[in-house]
Amino acid sequence: MDLYVNNETSRLRKVILGIANSNGPTPTLEEAYDPKSIEHIKNGTYPKEEDKVKEMAEVLEVLKKYNVDVYRPELIKDYNQIFARDICFVIEDKIIKSNILPNRDQEIEAIRYILDQIPQEKLIKLPEEAHMEGGDVMLHNDYIFVGTYRGDDYANYITARTNVEAVEEIRKHFPHKIVKSFNLRKSNTDARANALHLDCCFQPVGPKYAILHKNGFLEESEYQWLVDFFGKDNIFEITADEMYEMYSNIFSISEHVVISDASFTRLNAWLRARDITVEEVHYREIAKQEGLLRCSTMPLVRDKN
Repeated sequence: MDLYVNNETSRLRKVILGIANSNGPTPTLEEAYDPKSIEHIKNGTYPKEEDKVKEMAEVLEVLKKYNVDVYRPELIKDYNQIFARDICFVIEDKIIKSNILPNRDQEIEAIRYILDQIPQEKLIKLPEEAHMEGGDVMLHNDYIFVGTYRGDDYANYITARTNVEAVEEIRKHFPHKIVKSFNLRKSNTDARANALHLDCCFQPVGPKYAILHKNGFLEESEYQWLVDFFGKDNIFEITADEMYEMYSNIFSISEHVVISDASFTRLNAWLRARDITVEEVHYREIAKQEGLLRCSTMPLVRDKN
């Protein structure tokens, strides 16, 4: 299989979509690894498997509507396999295997049948000390935007998934790209003050636009760099509550078509006013696990510009 992804919005041709079947029992508080899941476990509102399966089926139907080739992970019994973006990601014609939380290691084996179709020289395995998840990697043509956490207390945050060593590895493997990193706000306990990944507070959309949340960034200068880069008039600024609901975690099929949650009325109206078709799905249950549409999809092939 020939891979190619160079940005977030070119026409999608092939994608991995996670699965919610046999998702396992509700985790204990000790087993949860993000504050939003912890919140719903405590409240007794953690999502049920049948609801998550139904929500992912809606996304599959939209992808089929646009003739996208969809690959699914092989089923691992009683295992969370929804968030395909975390375990690997494509940059240009190479696929990078993430170094993720140890209790999620089996997830990569569920897509082994896909990796076996890719030439070995196109597979990049990061060194053990370089931690990275795909939600922190955002492609924008000449740029690779990477969310990270630079604090000395990195090891104290289960929500810090990409470290500075991984940013340097990306620079090493893609020296012709401009790699721009962003220091993200982390919290183990407050989902409204936690940018789990870069795509929880930022994403390019359409031909020239971006969704952005200021408080997701620890350094205002880095947030301002994005404002200046895209232009203030081209940015949809989301509130803390909208970040919590995961407004920035929609998914682009092309510059002119996105999949978004039906509840995102303010965002969806803004996109439609800019001639972007919004395919609405219901993803409120999966959102309770602090992931949404971009998290559960991993593009393998997009058109070259």
